[in-house]
Amino acid sequence: MKAEQNELLTRTGPGTPMGELFRRYWIPALLASELPGPDCAPVRVKLLSERLIAFCDTQGRLGLIDEFCAHRGVSLWFGRNEESGLRCPYHGWKYDVTGQCVEVPSEPEASGFCRKIKLASYPLVRQGEVLWTYMGPPEQQPPLPEWEFATVPAAQSFTSKRLQECNYLQAMEGGIDSSHVSFLHGFNINSDPLFKGAKGNQYNMNDWKPVFEVVESTGGLHIGARRNAENGRYYWRITPWVMPTFTMVPPRADHPMHGHFWIPIDDENCWAWSYDYHPVRALTEKERHAMEDGKGVHVKYAPGSFRPLANKDNDYLMDRAAQKEKRSYSGIEGIAMQDASLQESMGPIQDRTRENLVSTDNGIIMARHRLMKAAKELKDKGILPPGRDPAEQRVRSVALILPPETPFSEGAKEALKANAGVPQTSV
Repeated sequence: MKAEQNELLTRTGPGTPMGELFRRYWIPALLASELPGPDCAPVRVKLLSERLIAFCDTQGRLGLIDEFCAHRGVSLWFGRNEESGLRCPYHGWKYDVTGQCVEVPSEPEASGFCRKIKLASYPLVRQGEVLWTYMGPPEQQPPLPEWEFATVPAAQSFTSKRLQECNYLQAMEGGIDSSHVSFLHGFNINSDPLFKGAKGNQYNMNDWKPVFEVVESTGGLHIGARRNAENGRYYWRITPWVMPTFTMVPPRADHPMHGHFWIPIDDENCWAWSYDYHPVRALTEKERHAMEDGKGVHVKYAPGSFRPLANKDNDYLMDRAAQKEKRSYSGIEGIAMQDASLQESMGPIQDRTRENLVSTDNGIIMARHRLMKAAKELKDKGILPPGRDPAEQRVRSVALILPPETPFSEGAKEALKANAGVPQTSV
C-alpha cells in the first residue's frame, strides 16, 4: 500500500476526506446508560478528533455540544446541569441542548448578547441501548439507523463498548478477517460459553486453509470464507461489512449473533462497540451474565472506565504457560482481547507500506478500495457514500453448508437479509 493511501484511510479529523465520510453516517456516541436521566452529570465525548459534551436536560432532551464555553474556553464537563441547560461554573454562561447560549448573567438581557453565541452541536438520539449522533451537514442527514441489534426488543440484545488504543482501520480489518479464527481463537471457541458446542467449530479447526470469495453489496461487501465439510460440501462463514465500519461475525449454533462498530476517537484511538442479540428470543440469564463478565466479543473493564482490564500497560495479562501448554493459542484470555492485543501491537497507526497480503486478505483489500473510492467521490463530486440507507443496514451474517456447485451469493441470498421473526441461519 502506498503511504498516501494509508494516510487517506487513517486520518479522520475535521476536514479530512475520511473524516468527512464518517460524518455522513449516524455513528454510536454513548451507551444510553451513560446519560441515565434528566439533569444527570454531563459526559465527555471525543469523536473524530472533536471534543464534545453530552447531557440530558431537565425535560429529558439529549444534547451533544462543543466541550468548551465560548467565553474563555472552560470545559463544560464542570458545568451545572440544571433548569433545561448546562451552566458554566466559571461565569454562569448557560447553553441549551442545541448549543445555543441562553443566558449571560453579566450582560443586560435587553442587549441580546447571548443570542449571538452558539456552540457547535450535533443531534443525539436513542436507538436501542445506544445514543447515536450525526456530525455532518444537516441537509444530508440520513434516516435513523436500523441495525437489527438495535431494533429488536431490549430483552433480546446486549451492547458494550471498550477503548481500543489504535487507529480504527486496523481494528476494523481484524473484524473482516475470518482466516485468523482457527489460529488466534482456536483453543477458545470450544470453551467460551457464547461459542462452544457449535458444529461449525469443528469445521474451523479441521480446515486451516479457508478459501475466500468476496462480492460487493449495495452497502459494502459480503465476505465469504469457505472450508471443507462432509461429503464434498462446503462450510461457508459469511461476514457482512457495511460502510464505514459495521461488521457481523457469522453465528454459531443457536448462540446469539454478534458484531462490531469501530468508531474513531482520534487517529490513534477508537471505540470498539460490540453487540450480541438473538433475532427471535430473549437472551438467557446465563448468556447475559457471560456478556457482562467479558465473554464472547466483550471484555472486563479496569475499574471505573471503559478501558479493558487487560491492556498494553500490563501486557494484556499474558500467560506464557497457558500458551505453551496449548490452553490458549496466544496466552491472552478472551476472544476480544486476543484480537485487540495484536491490533494494538501494530502501533497506533499501522504502516501498511510494509505488509505482504495474500489471498485470504481479499476482503480487507476490497474494503480499503471501497472506502478510498467513497471518500474521494464525496470530496471531489459530492456523491454521498453507500451504507446510509436503512435497507442496506438490515443484514445478517450467515453460517451454512452448501453443495460445491452453489455460489454462496446465491445459496445465502435470503439468509443474509434481516427479516423480523426469522431465526438466523447457523451451523
